Amino acid sequence: MAEVGDTSLQAPYDASEIVVELDGVSKRFGAKLAVADLSLTLRAGEVFAFLGPNGAGKTTTLKMTSGLLRTDTGSVTVCQHSMLREARLAKQHIAYVPDQPFLYDKLTGREFIGFVREMYGVPVGEGGERLAYLAKRLDMNGFLDRLAETYSHGMKQKVALAAALIHRPRLLIVDEPMVGLDPRTIRVIKTIFREIASEGGTVFMSTHTLDIAEQVADRIAIINLGRLIALGTLAELHASAAPGSRLEDIFLKLTDGDGEVTAAEPVEQPPAAG
Repeated sequence: MAEVGDTSLQAPYDASEIVVELDGVSKRFGAKLAVADLSLTLRAGEVFAFLGPNGAGKTTTLKMTSGLLRTDTGSVTVCQHSMLREARLAKQHIAYVPDQPFLYDKLTGREFIGFVREMYGVPVGEGGERLAYLAKRLDMNGFLDRLAETYSHGMKQKVALAAALIHRPRLLIVDEPMVGLDPRTIRVIKTIFREIASEGGTVFMSTHTLDIAEQVADRIAIINLGRLIALGTLAELHASAAPGSRLEDIFLKLTDGDGEVTAAEPVEQPPAAG
């Protein structure tokens, strides 16, 4: 059994291992093209930040990656499992935390996390130790046994994250994870994201908080009008911009501040190593 607080996934891990591959993914809602021919590769051991204006296609992309939405064209592969043909196997490796966390109002936080633990087949003893560690880390002990209907948004966010981490997923997908949280909890969650990456997991994070992306992301992608317009490390993005530019400057220039793409061509991602 894992020791209390142990978050190890695999060690050592292969940094060239592809955990997520989106290949030419598109999604349309009626007349609106939400995501257009998007290709991304996420590897083991990285925190990947996904940026874009409202309506750019970020949440749609996260939902297609997690299997909550089907692609119209293209393919999604997670841990070498096709989301189209092997969705059940792919989803065993995933945890998804939406921007509006959903809990069952008539369950306590502890009961909800226990329900998720059972779904993923985590043994009771291991799950209990893991929950005790997460409850202390996320400062949840004061409300974990209260009904979820009494929770603030921040409390729900903590419980949803703990539930997502209870089975030690290879891929954590989080949509606006810091909204409604206090500064202390934000710092803890940033640390947890880096720990997941250091142990071979992958964090796929959508955020409007550019400072968070600067602080924790190994690579950053910017999407606008459903198309990828920038991709790289923070240093690479800075190198492509004017000297002294901040990520905010780069973001606003590429999206033109009003949703108009200024990049000449969609960004092509280099082939995976190995």
